[in-house]
Amino acid sequence: MYQALYRKYRPVTFTDVISQQHITTTLQNQIMSGRTAHAYLFTGSRGTGKTTCARIFAKALNCENSVNGEPCNECDICKAADNFALSDIIEIDAASNGSVDDARELREAALYTPERCRYKIYIIDEVHMLSKDAFNALLKIIEEPPAHVKFIMATTELHKVLPTILSRCQRFDFMRVKTGDIAQRIKSIAEKEGIKIDDDSAELIAKTADGGMRDALSILDRCIAFSTDITVDAVSEATGIAGRGYLFRLSEGIIDKDPAACLDVINELYVRSKDMARLCEELVLQFRNILIAVTAPQRTNIIICLPSELEQIRTMASKTDALRIMSIIDALGECTQRMRGSLNKRIDMEMCVIRLCSDSSDSEDVRRLDTRISELEGKLRSGSFAPAAGDRAPERRMPLNVAPSSLVYIEKWQAVCDRINAEDTSIGVNMGGSSGYTQGTSLIINSSKPLLKGLLTREYNKNRILGIVADATGFRLEKILVGYKPELDRSGAPQPEEEKKEEAPAVALDDILARAQENGVEVTGA
Repeated sequence: MYQALYRKYRPVTFTDVISQQHITTTLQNQIMSGRTAHAYLFTGSRGTGKTTCARIFAKALNCENSVNGEPCNECDICKAADNFALSDIIEIDAASNGSVDDARELREAALYTPERCRYKIYIIDEVHMLSKDAFNALLKIIEEPPAHVKFIMATTELHKVLPTILSRCQRFDFMRVKTGDIAQRIKSIAEKEGIKIDDDSAELIAKTADGGMRDALSILDRCIAFSTDITVDAVSEATGIAGRGYLFRLSEGIIDKDPAACLDVINELYVRSKDMARLCEELVLQFRNILIAVTAPQRTNIIICLPSELEQIRTMASKTDALRIMSIIDALGECTQRMRGSLNKRIDMEMCVIRLCSDSSDSEDVRRLDTRISELEGKLRSGSFAPAAGDRAPERRMPLNVAPSSLVYIEKWQAVCDRINAEDTSIGVNMGGSSGYTQGTSLIINSSKPLLKGLLTREYNKNRILGIVADATGFRLEKILVGYKPELDRSGAPQPEEEKKEEAPAVALDDILARAQENGVEVTGA
Protein backbone atom coordinates (compact mmCIF):
# COMPACT_ATOMS: atom_id res chain seq x y z
CA MET A 1 0.00 0.00 0.00
CA TYR A 2 1.28 3.46 -0.91
CA GLN A 3 2.49 5.51 2.02
CA ALA A 4 2.55 9.33 1.98
CA LEU A 5 6.05 10.78 1.74
CA TYR A 6 5.80 12.71 5.01
CA ARG A 7 5.10 9.41 6.81
CA LYS A 8 7.59 7.33 4.85
CA TYR A 9 10.47 9.75 5.48
CA ARG A 10 9.64 10.88 9.01
CA PRO A 11 12.97 11.23 10.96
CA VAL A 12 13.80 8.38 13.33
CA THR A 13 16.86 9.97 14.99
CA PHE A 14 17.68 13.46 16.24
CA THR A 15 20.29 13.77 13.48
CA ASP A 16 17.56 13.45 10.83
CA VAL A 17 15.63 16.42 12.25
CA ILE A 18 16.39 19.64 10.34
CA SER A 19 16.46 23.29 11.47
CA GLN A 20 15.93 22.40 15.17
CA GLN A 21 19.50 21.79 16.33
CA HIS A 22 19.02 24.06 19.36
CA ILE A 23 16.39 21.60 20.62
CA THR A 24 17.79 18.23 19.53
CA THR A 25 21.23 18.99 21.00
CA THR A 26 19.70 19.93 24.36
CA LEU A 27 17.57 16.78 24.49
CA GLN A 28 20.55 14.57 23.62
CA ASN A 29 22.66 16.19 26.32
CA GLN A 30 19.93 15.63 28.90
CA ILE A 31 19.72 11.94 28.00
CA MET A 32 23.51 11.50 28.20
CA SER A 33 23.75 13.30 31.56
CA GLY A 34 20.66 11.60 33.00
CA ARG A 35 19.14 14.98 33.87
CA THR A 36 15.82 14.76 32.10
CA ALA A 37 12.76 16.66 33.28
CA HIS A 38 9.43 15.12 34.22
CA ALA A 39 7.36 17.25 31.79
CA TYR A 40 8.13 18.90 28.44
CA LEU A 41 6.14 21.28 26.25
CA PHE A 42 6.98 21.47 22.54
CA THR A 43 5.45 24.48 20.76
CA GLY A 44 5.65 25.82 17.21
CA SER A 45 3.81 25.99 13.89
CA ARG A 46 2.68 22.90 12.00
CA GLY A 47 5.19 20.61 10.35
CA THR A 48 8.22 21.77 12.33
CA GLY A 49 8.93 18.43 14.04
CA LYS A 50 7.22 18.64 17.45
CA THR A 51 5.57 15.21 17.45
CA THR A 52 8.52 13.65 15.63
CA CYS A 53 10.99 14.90 18.26
CA ALA A 54 8.64 13.74 21.01
CA ARG A 55 8.64 10.22 19.57
CA ILE A 56 12.43 10.15 19.11
CA PHE A 57 12.96 11.48 22.64
CA ALA A 58 10.59 8.91 24.15
CA LYS A 59 12.31 6.14 22.21
CA ALA A 60 15.81 7.31 23.19
CA LEU A 61 14.86 7.51 26.88
CA ASN A 62 13.84 3.85 26.83
CA CYS A 63 16.43 2.55 24.36
CA GLU A 64 18.59 -0.28 25.69
CA ASN A 65 21.65 0.74 23.67
CA SER A 66 21.40 4.54 23.40
CA VAL A 67 24.57 6.18 22.02
CA ASN A 68 25.25 9.91 22.47
CA GLY A 69 21.61 10.44 23.34
CA GLU A 70 20.39 8.81 20.10
CA PRO A 71 18.16 5.71 19.95
CA CYS A 72 19.89 2.70 18.37
CA ASN A 73 16.80 1.74 16.31
CA GLU A 74 17.99 -1.88 16.50
CA CYS A 75 16.86 -3.11 19.90
CA ASP A 76 13.42 -4.63 20.48
CA ILE A 77 12.18 -1.52 22.27
CA CYS A 78 13.18 0.81 19.42
CA LYS A 79 11.60 -1.45 16.82
CA ALA A 80 8.39 -1.78 18.85
CA ALA A 81 8.27 2.01 19.30
CA ASP A 82 8.69 2.58 15.54
CA ASN A 83 5.82 0.18 14.89
CA PHE A 84 3.60 1.85 17.54
CA ALA A 85 3.50 -1.48 19.39
CA LEU A 86 5.11 -0.32 22.64
CA SER A 87 2.53 -0.04 25.42
CA ASP A 88 4.79 2.15 27.57
CA ILE A 89 4.83 5.02 25.06
CA ILE A 90 1.26 6.29 24.91
CA GLU A 91 0.23 8.89 22.33
CA ILE A 92 -2.94 10.84 23.07
CA ASP A 93 -4.78 13.18 20.72
CA ALA A 94 -6.18 15.89 22.99
CA ALA A 95 -8.57 17.02 20.25
CA SER A 96 -10.62 13.83 20.67
CA ASN A 97 -9.62 12.88 24.22
CA GLY A 98 -9.78 16.21 25.99
CA SER A 99 -12.55 15.75 28.53
CA VAL A 100 -12.09 15.70 32.28
CA ASP A 101 -12.98 11.97 32.33
CA ASP A 102 -10.14 11.26 29.87
CA ALA A 103 -7.76 13.21 32.10
CA ARG A 104 -8.83 11.28 35.21
CA GLU A 105 -8.35 7.97 33.37
CA LEU A 106 -4.85 9.04 32.33
CA ARG A 107 -4.04 10.09 35.90
CA GLU A 108 -5.08 6.71 37.28
CA ALA A 109 -3.25 4.70 34.59
CA ALA A 110 -0.03 6.65 35.19
CA LEU A 111 0.27 5.18 38.67
CA TYR A 112 1.03 1.71 37.24
CA THR A 113 4.65 0.86 36.50
CA PRO A 114 5.88 0.32 32.89
CA GLU A 115 5.57 -3.16 31.40
CA ARG A 116 8.86 -3.34 29.45
CA CYS A 117 10.63 0.01 29.62
CA ARG A 118 12.41 2.26 32.06
CA TYR A 119 9.78 4.99 31.72
CA LYS A 120 6.10 5.22 30.91
CA ILE A 121 5.88 8.24 28.59
CA TYR A 122 2.72 10.10 27.64
CA ILE A 123 2.85 12.13 24.41
CA ILE A 124 -0.14 14.50 24.39
CA ASP A 125 -0.58 16.09 20.95
CA GLU A 126 -2.48 19.39 20.49
CA VAL A 127 -2.56 19.73 24.27
CA HIS A 128 -4.29 23.13 24.01
CA MET A 129 -7.48 21.22 23.08
CA LEU A 130 -7.83 19.86 26.62
CA SER A 131 -10.75 21.39 28.48
CA LYS A 132 -10.06 23.62 31.48
CA ASP A 133 -11.33 20.90 33.82
CA ALA A 134 -9.06 18.35 32.13
CA PHE A 135 -6.06 20.65 32.61
CA ASN A 136 -6.90 21.06 36.27
CA ALA A 137 -7.30 17.31 36.70
CA LEU A 138 -3.76 16.79 35.38
CA LEU A 139 -2.07 19.60 37.32
CA LYS A 140 -0.90 17.57 40.29
CA ILE A 141 0.42 14.55 38.41
CA ILE A 142 2.20 16.76 35.84
CA GLU A 143 3.86 18.66 38.69
CA GLU A 144 4.82 15.61 40.75
CA PRO A 145 4.46 12.44 38.65
CA PRO A 146 5.71 9.03 39.79
CA ALA A 147 9.42 8.50 39.11
CA HIS A 148 8.62 6.18 36.18
CA VAL A 149 6.36 8.68 34.32
CA LYS A 150 7.23 11.50 31.92
CA PHE A 151 4.98 13.83 29.93
CA ILE A 152 5.74 15.31 26.51
CA MET A 153 3.10 17.76 25.31
CA ALA A 154 2.91 19.43 21.89
CA THR A 155 0.86 22.41 20.73
CA THR A 156 0.53 24.88 17.88
CA GLU A 157 -1.40 27.36 20.04
CA LEU A 158 0.66 28.08 23.12
CA HIS A 159 -1.57 30.95 24.28
CA LYS A 160 -4.39 28.45 24.96
CA VAL A 161 -2.34 26.41 27.43
CA LEU A 162 -3.01 27.34 31.04
CA PRO A 163 -0.15 29.20 32.78
CA THR A 164 -0.34 26.65 35.59
CA ILE A 165 0.65 23.95 33.05
CA LEU A 166 3.35 26.10 31.41
CA SER A 167 5.07 26.70 34.75
CA ARG A 168 5.38 22.96 35.36
CA CYS A 169 7.08 22.11 32.03
CA GLN A 170 10.36 22.61 30.24
CA ARG A 171 9.37 24.57 27.16
CA PHE A 172 11.00 24.19 23.73
CA ASP A 173 10.09 26.53 20.87
CA PHE A 174 10.34 24.96 17.41
CA MET A 175 11.27 27.37 14.61
CA ARG A 176 9.87 27.25 11.09
CA VAL A 177 12.07 25.03 8.96
CA LYS A 178 14.48 27.07 6.85
CA THR A 179 13.69 27.29 3.14
CA GLY A 180 17.15 26.04 2.20
CA ASP A 181 16.87 23.03 4.53
CA ILE A 182 13.46 22.11 3.09
CA ALA A 183 14.74 22.37 -0.50
CA GLN A 184 17.74 20.18 0.32
CA ARG A 185 15.57 17.52 2.00
CA ILE A 186 13.13 17.53 -0.94
CA LYS A 187 15.94 16.91 -3.42
CA SER A 188 17.29 14.09 -1.25
CA ILE A 189 13.89 12.39 -1.01
CA ALA A 190 13.19 12.87 -4.72
CA GLU A 191 16.48 11.15 -5.52
CA LYS A 192 15.56 8.18 -3.30
CA GLU A 193 12.18 7.98 -5.03
CA GLY A 194 13.76 8.09 -8.51
CA ILE A 195 12.18 11.50 -9.25
CA LYS A 196 13.93 14.27 -11.16
CA ILE A 197 13.61 17.76 -9.69
CA ASP A 198 15.64 20.89 -10.37
CA ASP A 199 16.81 23.47 -7.83
CA ASP A 200 14.22 26.11 -8.80
CA SER A 201 11.36 23.64 -8.38
CA ALA A 202 12.62 22.47 -4.98
CA GLU A 203 12.97 26.08 -3.84
CA LEU A 204 9.46 26.97 -5.02
CA ILE A 205 8.04 24.02 -3.06
CA ALA A 206 10.02 25.13 0.01
CA LYS A 207 8.72 28.72 -0.23
CA THR A 208 5.13 27.58 -0.69
CA ALA A 209 5.37 25.27 2.34
CA ASP A 210 5.97 28.34 4.55
CA GLY A 211 8.35 26.63 6.98
CA GLY A 212 6.45 23.33 7.31
CA MET A 213 8.30 20.17 6.26
CA ARG A 214 5.11 18.09 6.22
CA ASP A 215 3.44 20.61 3.88
CA ALA A 216 6.48 20.51 1.60
CA LEU A 217 6.36 16.72 1.29
CA SER A 218 2.60 16.81 0.66
CA ILE A 219 3.23 19.26 -2.18
CA LEU A 220 5.97 16.97 -3.52
CA ASP A 221 3.48 14.10 -3.44
CA ARG A 222 1.07 16.11 -5.58
CA CYS A 223 3.82 17.11 -7.98
CA ILE A 224 4.81 13.46 -8.49
CA ALA A 225 1.19 12.80 -9.51
CA PHE A 226 1.71 15.32 -12.33
CA SER A 227 5.06 14.03 -13.52
CA THR A 228 8.15 12.10 -12.47
CA ASP A 229 10.19 14.94 -13.96
CA ILE A 230 9.23 17.87 -11.74
CA THR A 231 9.58 21.36 -13.18
CA VAL A 232 8.54 24.81 -11.99
CA ASP A 233 5.41 24.53 -14.14
CA ALA A 234 4.48 21.22 -12.50
CA VAL A 235 4.91 22.77 -9.03
CA SER A 236 2.81 25.80 -9.98
CA GLU A 237 0.01 23.56 -11.25
CA ALA A 238 0.11 21.31 -8.18
CA THR A 239 0.10 24.21 -5.70
CA GLY A 240 -2.47 26.33 -7.50
CA ILE A 241 0.02 29.12 -8.23
CA ALA A 242 -0.58 28.77 -11.97
CA GLY A 243 -3.48 30.60 -13.52
CA ARG A 244 -3.32 33.46 -11.01
CA GLY A 245 -3.57 36.22 -13.58
CA TYR A 246 -6.74 37.48 -11.90
CA LEU A 247 -4.72 38.30 -8.77
CA PHE A 248 -2.35 40.52 -10.73
CA ARG A 249 -5.22 42.21 -12.57
CA LEU A 250 -7.03 42.85 -9.28
CA SER A 251 -3.97 44.09 -7.40
CA GLU A 252 -2.97 46.33 -10.32
CA GLY A 253 -6.50 47.77 -10.37
CA ILE A 254 -6.26 48.58 -6.64
CA ILE A 255 -2.82 50.18 -6.98
CA ASP A 256 -3.93 52.18 -10.04
CA LYS A 257 -7.19 53.15 -8.25
CA ASP A 258 -9.33 51.73 -11.05
CA PRO A 259 -12.53 50.43 -9.38
CA ALA A 260 -14.16 49.48 -12.71
CA ALA A 261 -11.32 47.08 -13.56
CA CYS A 262 -11.48 45.57 -10.06
CA LEU A 263 -15.24 45.04 -10.21
CA ASP A 264 -14.89 43.33 -13.61
CA VAL A 265 -12.40 40.84 -12.13
CA ILE A 266 -14.61 40.17 -9.09
CA ASN A 267 -17.67 39.63 -11.29
CA GLU A 268 -15.74 37.24 -13.54
CA LEU A 269 -14.57 35.22 -10.52
CA TYR A 270 -18.02 35.24 -8.92
CA VAL A 271 -19.55 33.79 -12.09
CA ARG A 272 -16.91 31.04 -11.93
CA SER A 273 -17.94 30.32 -8.29
CA LYS A 274 -14.71 31.62 -6.78
CA ASP A 275 -14.93 31.82 -2.98
CA MET A 276 -14.69 35.51 -2.07
CA ALA A 277 -13.16 34.83 1.35
CA ARG A 278 -10.43 32.78 -0.30
CA LEU A 279 -9.89 35.55 -2.86
CA CYS A 280 -9.42 38.04 -0.02
CA GLU A 281 -6.82 35.78 1.62
CA GLU A 282 -4.96 35.39 -1.69
CA LEU A 283 -4.91 39.17 -2.11
CA VAL A 284 -3.34 39.57 1.33
CA LEU A 285 -0.49 37.24 0.30
CA GLN A 286 -0.17 39.07 -3.03
CA PHE A 287 0.23 42.45 -1.32
CA ARG A 288 2.61 40.88 1.16
CA ASN A 289 4.83 40.03 -1.82
CA ILE A 290 4.51 43.61 -3.10
CA LEU A 291 5.35 44.98 0.36
CA ILE A 292 8.57 42.95 0.43
CA ALA A 293 9.45 44.20 -3.07
CA VAL A 294 8.99 47.80 -1.82
CA THR A 295 10.75 47.58 1.55
CA ALA A 296 13.40 44.91 0.86
CA PRO A 297 13.79 44.55 -2.92
CA GLN A 298 16.94 42.47 -2.51
CA ARG A 299 15.09 39.77 -0.53
CA THR A 300 13.41 38.09 -3.49
CA ASN A 301 14.07 34.70 -1.87
CA ILE A 302 11.11 35.22 0.50
CA ILE A 303 8.67 36.36 -2.20
CA ILE A 304 6.33 33.46 -3.03
CA CYS A 305 5.72 33.56 -6.77
CA LEU A 306 6.79 32.06 -10.07
CA PRO A 307 10.06 33.41 -11.51
CA SER A 308 8.08 34.87 -14.43
CA GLU A 309 5.84 36.81 -12.00
CA LEU A 310 8.64 38.54 -10.13
CA GLU A 311 8.99 41.36 -12.64
CA GLN A 312 5.25 42.09 -12.48
CA ILE A 313 5.48 42.35 -8.69
CA ARG A 314 8.42 44.74 -8.97
CA THR A 315 6.50 46.88 -11.46
CA MET A 316 3.52 47.18 -9.09
CA ALA A 317 5.88 47.93 -6.20
CA SER A 318 7.40 50.83 -8.14
CA LYS A 319 3.98 52.51 -8.35
CA THR A 320 3.17 52.60 -4.63
CA ASP A 321 4.72 52.86 -1.17
CA ALA A 322 4.91 50.77 1.99
CA LEU A 323 2.37 52.83 3.95
CA ARG A 324 -0.35 52.36 1.34
CA ILE A 325 0.34 48.63 1.00
CA MET A 326 0.11 48.15 4.78
CA SER A 327 -3.17 50.05 4.76
CA ILE A 328 -4.44 47.77 1.97
CA ILE A 329 -3.40 44.63 3.88
CA ASP A 330 -5.16 45.89 7.02
CA ALA A 331 -8.35 46.64 5.05
CA LEU A 332 -8.31 43.19 3.43
CA GLY A 333 -7.80 41.57 6.84
CA GLU A 334 -10.83 43.43 8.21
CA CYS A 335 -12.84 42.37 5.15
CA THR A 336 -11.91 38.72 5.81
CA GLN A 337 -13.18 39.08 9.38
CA ARG A 338 -16.48 40.62 8.22
CA MET A 339 -17.04 37.84 5.69
CA ARG A 340 -17.21 35.22 8.46
CA GLY A 341 -20.66 36.43 9.44
CA SER A 342 -21.72 38.05 6.19
CA LEU A 343 -24.85 37.27 4.19
CA ASN A 344 -23.26 38.35 0.89
CA LYS A 345 -19.48 38.02 0.65
CA ARG A 346 -19.44 39.37 -2.90
CA ILE A 347 -20.79 42.74 -1.71
CA ASP A 348 -18.23 42.83 1.09
CA MET A 349 -15.44 42.19 -1.40
CA GLU A 350 -16.72 44.83 -3.82
CA MET A 351 -17.10 47.43 -1.07
CA CYS A 352 -13.57 46.70 0.13
CA VAL A 353 -11.88 47.15 -3.26
CA ILE A 354 -13.91 50.29 -4.01
CA ARG A 355 -12.68 51.79 -0.74
CA LEU A 356 -9.12 50.75 -1.55
CA CYS A 357 -9.39 52.40 -4.96
CA SER A 358 -10.75 55.66 -3.57
CA ASP A 359 -9.42 55.85 -0.02
CA SER A 360 -6.91 58.66 -0.05
CA SER A 361 -8.23 60.57 2.95
CA ASP A 362 -5.23 60.01 5.16
CA SER A 363 -2.69 61.03 2.53
CA GLU A 364 -4.83 64.07 1.59
CA ASP A 365 -5.03 65.10 5.23
CA VAL A 366 -1.27 64.85 5.55
CA ARG A 367 -0.72 66.83 2.32
CA ARG A 368 -3.09 69.60 3.48
CA LEU A 369 -1.38 69.62 6.85
CA ASP A 370 2.04 69.83 5.21
CA THR A 371 0.90 72.85 3.18
CA ARG A 372 -0.44 74.66 6.26
CA ILE A 373 2.68 73.83 8.26
CA SER A 374 4.93 75.15 5.47
CA GLU A 375 3.00 78.43 5.37
CA LEU A 376 3.14 78.80 9.14
CA GLU A 377 6.84 77.99 9.33
CA GLY A 378 7.56 80.55 6.60
CA LYS A 379 5.74 83.27 8.55
CA LEU A 380 7.53 82.36 11.76
CA ARG A 381 10.98 82.36 10.13
CA SER A 382 10.35 85.65 8.30
CA GLY A 383 9.46 87.38 11.59
CA SER A 384 6.59 89.22 9.90
CA PHE A 385 4.61 89.23 13.13
CA ALA A 386 7.43 89.23 15.71
CA PRO A 387 6.26 90.93 18.95
CA ALA A 388 7.80 94.14 20.24
CA ALA A 389 10.29 93.72 23.07
CA GLY A 390 8.98 94.45 26.53
CA ASP A 391 5.30 93.83 25.76
CA ARG A 392 3.54 91.99 28.54
CA ALA A 393 0.05 90.71 29.18
CA PRO A 394 -1.71 88.77 31.90
CA GLU A 395 -1.05 85.00 31.67
CA ARG A 396 -3.69 83.05 29.74
CA ARG A 397 -4.21 79.47 30.75
CA MET A 398 -5.43 76.91 28.21
CA PRO A 399 -8.65 75.14 29.29
CA LEU A 400 -7.92 71.64 30.63
CA ASN A 401 -8.49 68.78 28.15
CA VAL A 402 -9.29 71.14 25.25
CA ALA A 403 -6.69 71.14 22.49
CA PRO A 404 -6.40 74.30 20.34
CA SER A 405 -7.73 74.36 16.80
CA SER A 406 -4.35 75.45 15.43
CA LEU A 407 -1.08 73.51 15.44
CA VAL A 408 0.68 73.24 18.81
CA TYR A 409 4.03 71.58 19.45
CA ILE A 410 4.04 69.10 22.37
CA GLU A 411 7.00 70.16 24.53
CA LYS A 412 6.86 66.90 26.51
CA TRP A 413 7.07 64.83 23.32
CA GLN A 414 10.38 63.17 24.25
CA ALA A 415 8.88 62.05 27.57
CA VAL A 416 5.91 60.64 25.63
CA CYS A 417 8.28 58.74 23.29
CA ASP A 418 10.31 57.40 26.24
CA ARG A 419 7.20 56.03 27.92
CA ILE A 420 5.96 54.44 24.69
CA ASN A 421 9.37 52.84 24.15
CA ALA A 422 9.29 51.43 27.69
CA GLU A 423 5.89 49.83 27.05
CA ASP A 424 6.40 48.66 23.44
CA THR A 425 9.86 48.75 21.87
CA SER A 426 8.56 48.02 18.34
CA ILE A 427 6.55 51.24 18.36
CA GLY A 428 9.10 53.22 20.38
CA VAL A 429 11.91 52.49 17.91
CA ASN A 430 9.79 53.79 15.03
CA MET A 431 8.95 56.98 16.97
CA GLY A 432 12.60 57.88 17.41
CA GLY A 433 13.46 61.28 15.92
CA SER A 434 9.80 62.25 15.54
CA SER A 435 8.03 65.36 16.82
CA GLY A 436 4.45 65.68 18.04
CA TYR A 437 1.76 68.33 17.65
CA THR A 438 -1.88 68.75 18.58
CA GLN A 439 -4.56 70.32 16.44
CA GLY A 440 -8.17 70.15 17.54
CA THR A 441 -8.92 66.50 18.28
CA SER A 442 -5.93 65.22 16.27
CA LEU A 443 -2.44 64.15 17.28
CA ILE A 444 0.01 65.00 14.49
CA ILE A 445 3.23 62.95 14.40
CA ASN A 446 5.97 64.21 12.09
CA SER A 447 8.11 61.15 11.37
CA SER A 448 10.23 59.79 8.53
CA LYS A 449 9.78 56.16 9.68
CA PRO A 450 7.57 54.44 7.04
CA LEU A 451 6.40 51.64 9.36
CA LEU A 452 4.98 53.96 12.03
CA LYS A 453 1.71 54.71 10.23
CA GLY A 454 1.00 51.01 9.73
CA LEU A 455 1.58 50.31 13.43
CA LEU A 456 -0.75 53.14 14.47
CA THR A 457 -3.64 51.96 12.29
CA ARG A 458 -4.19 49.22 14.85
CA GLU A 459 -6.82 50.36 17.33
CA TYR A 460 -4.99 49.03 20.38
CA ASN A 461 -1.74 50.88 19.55
CA LYS A 462 -3.60 54.09 18.69
CA ASN A 463 -5.58 54.16 21.93
CA ARG A 464 -2.50 53.42 24.02
CA ILE A 465 -0.54 56.34 22.49
CA LEU A 466 -3.49 58.74 22.78
CA GLY A 467 -3.78 57.75 26.45
CA ILE A 468 -0.09 58.49 27.08
CA VAL A 469 -0.37 61.86 25.33
CA ALA A 470 -3.47 62.67 27.43
CA ASP A 471 -1.50 61.94 30.61
CA ALA A 472 1.35 64.19 29.48
CA THR A 473 -0.63 67.13 28.05
CA GLY A 474 -4.16 66.93 29.45
CA PHE A 475 -5.58 66.88 25.91
CA ARG A 476 -8.15 64.22 25.02
CA LEU A 477 -7.42 63.50 21.36
CA GLU A 478 -9.32 61.16 19.02
CA LYS A 479 -7.29 60.80 15.82
CA ILE A 480 -3.65 60.25 14.85
CA LEU A 481 -2.17 61.59 11.60
CA VAL A 482 1.35 60.54 10.60
CA GLY A 483 3.32 62.39 7.95
CA TYR A 484 6.79 63.66 7.24
CA LYS A 485 7.90 67.22 6.56
CA PRO A 486 11.71 67.60 6.80
CA GLU A 487 11.40 71.29 7.70
CA LEU A 488 9.05 70.53 10.61
CA ASP A 489 11.06 69.34 13.57
CA ARG A 490 11.90 70.45 17.05
CA SER A 491 14.25 73.16 15.77
CA GLY A 492 11.21 75.06 14.53
CA ALA A 493 9.17 74.39 17.65
CA PRO A 494 9.11 76.38 20.91
CA GLN A 495 12.17 75.63 23.05
CA PRO A 496 11.89 74.41 26.63
CA GLU A 497 11.52 77.18 29.20
CA GLU A 498 14.95 76.70 30.81
CA GLU A 499 16.73 77.20 27.46
CA LYS A 500 15.09 80.53 26.55
CA LYS A 501 14.59 82.46 29.76
CA GLU A 502 17.61 84.75 29.10
CA GLU A 503 17.12 85.13 25.36
CA ALA A 504 14.28 87.68 25.28
CA PRO A 505 11.90 89.44 27.63
CA ALA A 506 8.46 87.95 28.28
CA VAL A 507 5.94 88.50 25.49
CA ALA A 508 2.21 88.97 25.66
CA LEU A 509 0.42 86.03 24.10
CA ASP A 510 -2.53 88.22 23.14
CA ASP A 511 -0.20 90.47 21.17
CA ILE A 512 1.26 87.49 19.28
CA LEU A 513 -2.22 86.33 18.33
CA ALA A 514 -3.26 89.83 17.26
CA ARG A 515 -0.22 90.27 15.03
CA ALA A 516 -0.65 86.79 13.62
CA GLN A 517 -4.25 87.60 12.70
CA GLU A 518 -3.11 90.75 10.89
CA ASN A 519 -0.84 88.55 8.76
CA GLY A 520 -3.53 85.98 8.10
CA VAL A 521 -1.88 83.27 10.24
CA GLU A 522 -3.51 81.33 13.06
CA VAL A 523 -1.06 80.30 15.77
CA THR A 524 -1.27 79.22 19.40
CA GLY A 525 1.59 79.08 21.88
CA ALA A 526 2.40 75.65 23.39
